[in-house]
Amino acid sequence: MLTYEDFEKVDMRVGKIIKVERNEKARKPSYKMWIDLGEELGILQSSGQYCDNYTPEDLVNQLVICVVNFPPKRIAGFKSEVLVLGAKDQEGNVVFLKPERPVPLGERIF
Repeated sequence: MLTYEDFEKVDMRVGKIIKVERNEKARKPSYKMWIDLGEELGILQSSGQYCDNYTPEDLVNQLVICVVNFPPKRIAGFKSEVLVLGAKDQEGNVVFLKPERPVPLGERIF
């Protein structure tokens, strides 16, 4: 079992996707995304296989929930700095978690 203190170590924030491109170097269809996480964190990058449910146009301006305190990793030549949270739908494709109403960018999830 996790303690609440364990949960507090995971820094999850609200961000807005501001730019999306296909990652042509990826083995499986993937996107490169730039996410605005507000004044404190700025714009950070993420990579993921979200092509089955979303087009780049669908994603721009969407609010998402991101884990911002994992170490960056390089995915198909692209530096991914945050993990965008999601769940699999009935076909096994990712559906993003997002706030039901607008909230400030960078707002911490608790």
